[in-house]
Amino acid sequence: MGQVNTVRGPVDAAGLGPTLMHEHVFVRSPEIESNWPTGWDRASQVSRAVDRLSELFDAGIGTIVDLTVPGLGRDVELVQEVAARVELNIVVATGYYTYDVLPHYFDLRLPAMRPSGTDALDDFFLHDFEEGIAGTGVRPGILKCCTDEAGLTPAVERVLRAVARVHRKTGFPISTHTHAPSRRGLEQQRVFSEEGVDLSRVVVGHSGDSTDLAYLSALMDAGSTLGMDRFGVDVYCPTAERVETVAKLCEQGRAGQMVLSHDASCHIDWFDPELLAASVPNWHFLHISRDVLPALRERGVGENDITTMLVDGPRRILDHGPGY
Repeated sequence: MGQVNTVRGPVDAAGLGPTLMHEHVFVRSPEIESNWPTGWDRASQVSRAVDRLSELFDAGIGTIVDLTVPGLGRDVELVQEVAARVELNIVVATGYYTYDVLPHYFDLRLPAMRPSGTDALDDFFLHDFEEGIAGTGVRPGILKCCTDEAGLTPAVERVLRAVARVHRKTGFPISTHTHAPSRRGLEQQRVFSEEGVDLSRVVVGHSGDSTDLAYLSALMDAGSTLGMDRFGVDVYCPTAERVETVAKLCEQGRAGQMVLSHDASCHIDWFDPELLAASVPNWHFLHISRDVLPALRERGVGENDITTMLVDGPRRILDHGPGY
């Protein structure tokens, strides 16, 4: 068994413990923060994050995968401050988060316009693995990309193909954002297959927003793992329906192709806090431990399947073997 890159350095894959595969520490808009009074206070938010992640560790979770990449305000130095004060492992990602377009910086940095003949996206993602992120020395443990309701726009497809190419060079897994009602995971699998990706190394994110068993089964039949990873976001799909979908797939022997998470964060500046508290009161890191696991057990999901989804599956996906 190999190792997994975390913010504090590589750890043995066997020691990850129960793992939430799609979370965030901070989701921020730095350009807005640097120009207008948003109320962001670094010290207080770091302390708050330490408290929340310490509670999560005390609840039995050993590792989270923080899928915050550029486009979501990634700041690994900030996450390092938190990681130094918690026992929980934090795995970070490289990639780019967009539903439609890329920043103008990338417009003319295409392979045909660069002496190296490579896309600047490939170079940046690979740099994170080879040199560490933004001078911190922290290496990512996973790649991230998105396809939302708009589908495969030229920029989105460019990111997916760059992620696929870097995956093939490094062997690191891929985790995605999808718009499940539009069945975007199938598009992602097609692009990845064209680029030679082993689909068993892909987590199709936000699959739990769908109760369409035919769609979910098609993703699994192609080899990918389902990210049942928005527990608590009841405005997209109520917890009871998410639990029922997971239970039905477990009954089919599919626990080994599902991982659980919330897609929650310690801080997200996309919403006013009052709106979040009123509209998604269960969207927090402890919802799975406190509410979802008891509901799954009551529905008949056994301890072996729960361990598979929380421990064995994440370990299999994140274990990258030697190198990087």
